Amino acid sequence: MPVGGATILHADLDAFYASVEQLLDPALRNRPIAVGGSPTGGVVLAASYEAKAFGVQGGMPGWRAAGLCPRLRFVGGHFREYQRLGDAVMAVLADVTPLVERISIDEAFLDVSGATHLFGPPEVIATTIRRRVRTEIGLPISVGVARTKHLAKIASQVAKPDGLVVVPPGTERAFLDPLPVGLIWGVGPVNEQRLADHGIRTIGELAQTPSSAVERILGHGVGHQLSAMAMDQDPRRVVTSHRARSVGAQQAMRRRAPEPADVREVLAHLSDRVSRRMRGAGHAGRTVTVRVRFAGMTSVTRSHTLAEPVATTLTLTEVAERLVWAAVADHPGQEISLLAVSVSNLAAQRALQLELDLEPDDPWRPGSPAGAARRAVDGSVDAIRTRFGRESVGYLPVVLRRGGAVPDEFRELAEHEL
Repeated sequence: MPVGGATILHADLDAFYASVEQLLDPALRNRPIAVGGSPTGGVVLAASYEAKAFGVQGGMPGWRAAGLCPRLRFVGGHFREYQRLGDAVMAVLADVTPLVERISIDEAFLDVSGATHLFGPPEVIATTIRRRVRTEIGLPISVGVARTKHLAKIASQVAKPDGLVVVPPGTERAFLDPLPVGLIWGVGPVNEQRLADHGIRTIGELAQTPSSAVERILGHGVGHQLSAMAMDQDPRRVVTSHRARSVGAQQAMRRRAPEPADVREVLAHLSDRVSRRMRGAGHAGRTVTVRVRFAGMTSVTRSHTLAEPVATTLTLTEVAERLVWAAVADHPGQEISLLAVSVSNLAAQRALQLELDLEPDDPWRPGSPAGAARRAVDGSVDAIRTRFGRESVGYLPVVLRRGGAVPDEFRELAEHEL
């Protein structure tokens, strides 16, 4: 655990997407709203706190949300505004300290140990941040202050909505012990229920349970990590820059038997998103990894490392297909509920080095005639989308699946950016 005072802050905008919509349209303020979906279908992408009071949550079918809250107002998303306002908040944080670690569009860690001589104690800095974000940008933000990143994030969750919680050194156990284990970073509903089945419902109960027992319940890696978190053993520092190690995307599916057309449609869509982001950043990658989640929450991964880095949509789709079917073959008869594609071993690739036409043509080699042709097609597609919008052109499986429940713009705001 870092020594010294509580100088780590976690700043988290409250109900960010819904709050932005209420900021843009004053008529929506203090009203229950849902971003995305409709009373007859679709999926709620985010909900305001006024809607959450009725049980409306992100990921919920629109018809169900409308049943829970008859006065619910459904609105579309302003994705460029989300990015603009999220960046504006990060600029406020950077005014306080250069040690800002942005972990998503709407949240970040700060290390203010070097800023206290300028701006006062950490709790004063947190108060200043909240005031500036509210007055200059118009959004509510909650802040947690503690000695570790893990504890600061929990504190910001406890502070919601629109609050501030400081955990002074020496009071960590009194603060953590009564809280539910679901507040620990990385504990989802499935693991929370598994722990509850063994009588572990609070962070204090988890901290008192031997790590070996937790590992038997959740597996070695997850169990060991959560036990350390429950003990507030978190040596991580605030990191101001991350070199991209991978780029990926995932798609949840209704539980279904894997059919070739369905699998290719989803993988083509994911590969299109991943490859477009790599090309936009001037990157390509050698290692393609897929994750397949089967019924019962069992997940398996398969990877393949290419001889040269690629960033072409068709190649990534074909490699991912081969890997998915290899995973499915090892789990015959099981339904699938999620597919994910990621690319790692990234390298800069602003231009292709073309090969001499001496070897058999292989489209998986980016410099081969077929590989270069694929990259040229992708370049044309990117240029058309830049000028006319991403819906203007695309590969057939991607075009056919348009009209899905969650817009790509929303998904990509939540995904790691290169």
